[in-house]
Amino acid sequence: MNNYYRPRGFGGFFTFPPVIKNLLIINAIVFFIQMLFNNISFDGYPGWYILNKWFALNPISGYDAADKPFNFQVWQLITYQFMHGGFWHIFFNMFMLWMFGASIEEIFGSKKFLTFYLLAGVSAGLFQLFITPLLGGQGAVTIGASGAIYGVMIAFALFFPDSLIFIYFLFPVKAKYFIGFMIALEFLAVDSASSGVAHLAHLGGAIFAFLYIMFDKNSYVSLKSVFKKSYYYKPKSNNNIFHNPFSKQNSVKSDIEDADFYEIGQKKEDEVTQEEIDKILDKISQTGYQNLTEKEKKILFQASKKMK
Repeated sequence: MNNYYRPRGFGGFFTFPPVIKNLLIINAIVFFIQMLFNNISFDGYPGWYILNKWFALNPISGYDAADKPFNFQVWQLITYQFMHGGFWHIFFNMFMLWMFGASIEEIFGSKKFLTFYLLAGVSAGLFQLFITPLLGGQGAVTIGASGAIYGVMIAFALFFPDSLIFIYFLFPVKAKYFIGFMIALEFLAVDSASSGVAHLAHLGGAIFAFLYIMFDKNSYVSLKSVFKKSYYYKPKSNNNIFHNPFSKQNSVKSDIEDADFYEIGQKKEDEVTQEEIDKILDKISQTGYQNLTEKEKKILFQASKKMK
């Protein structure tokens, strides 16, 4: 099913989902504070240095720009996500958050989306902290929401793989190809230490998001059906000449396989009517995707697979 993707929120800022709206506000406020601290000093140290020392993600070992030991603190895995290095840094991060995140918040619900977003950022920070030294990289202070944003982008590519994104508003590209290409670039750029970009953090957020959604029982993405096919029950060859091919054991296993994909009491031949789908779509427009029951979500997922 091909959809033309249009960024959400053209109805105005107050129509944004609550978590997206509040993340935009918090990031803007923190950026404003950073700008103020650029013009303040404390005991001879510039304000930006104080902010970075306590709230940016500091390496666990090594020395900073003032030739003092880095000051790693656990809370920095959260606070660094709300700090940015300049206007265009925060602008593009927040643009991508708005562009891809609104749809994911509607699918997950606000609480789950906030948890997902922050954990993607934490995973990004852990990648940066522990893998950078293994690759021979130099320790440096890390700031920015990019790791969490890459997690949101992966989520969008999994839930809406065939949605069309218009590059420069002109060139349509499917989300799975556009985002997949960006991830490939991050892998290729991992060893470019002089770029000043935390490529490992981007990959950390992306990998976390992929694993989170693939193992989340309540996330219905078409890629899961591809993986499930490899887990279908296949009778193993038995060299025992006394093995009875008509034993009840085989029929029980076959029934268990079916139970993986059909609810108790549901027949394979059952077809979902268009009327049922219309009712679910009406419910989404009134109360949002997150208020659907698990059965309704499964119906929509199965219907979308048939349309594809």
